[in-house]
Amino acid sequence: MSATELPARHAEPPARHAEPPAGHAELMDGVYRWQRHIYDLTRKYYLLGRDRLISGLDVPAGGTVLELGCGTGRNIILAARRYPDARFFGLDISAEMLETATAAIAREGLSDRVKLARGDATEFDAKALFSVESFDRIFVSYSLSMIPAWEKTVSAAFAALSPDGSLHVVDFGQQEALPRWFRTLLRGWLKKFHVEPREALRAVMASESERIGATFRFRTLYRGYAWLAVVGPCK
Repeated sequence: MSATELPARHAEPPARHAEPPAGHAELMDGVYRWQRHIYDLTRKYYLLGRDRLISGLDVPAGGTVLELGCGTGRNIILAARRYPDARFFGLDISAEMLETATAAIAREGLSDRVKLARGDATEFDAKALFSVESFDRIFVSYSLSMIPAWEKTVSAAFAALSPDGSLHVVDFGQQEALPRWFRTLLRGWLKKFHVEPREALRAVMASESERIGATFRFRTLYRGYAWLAVVGPCK
């Protein structure tokens, strides 16, 4: 299914606690050291469905929202604008991306409502990083396809949700209704950036939702180019 500039405020540096795994952190810093400067300009043409995810968060007043793999801060800034009564938190393994995100959030005057931290999305301590026990909404946008142990990220997200919370994911689908040549070209291009669409994403999230007794909604976007999944709240 298809789908006045604010004064900058001083931005606090991202919180740092236990260091993320060196290998993957170094890889991501290497990939994004220069790309981060043009990332948002170029990705808007093929990271489809992100705005749809944000509009569907439906964050309650005073709610808490965590983005895993917050990157340049593009999504978290848009979400913070849309839900002005909520508090936002972002986690990323790349120090390079967090540097860009911190500056962008400060330019938008959102530093008092958005807190960032460096860490591993497969295993994180929300209390230590953000002084928050759990979150009303957690979202992951085009990050699971870059995380080797992505299933652990899904489990970690569920563990950090509040009882009435929901997990929202958008990522590359299997391009199931698109021409084979397109799928082949896309996969080849994505591989250059260490991106691998997760064929088991739907099954893993459906299984997790059943395990915790939560609702599960799934949509294919743009003929399977992207998949959008929402788990929660509990039934």
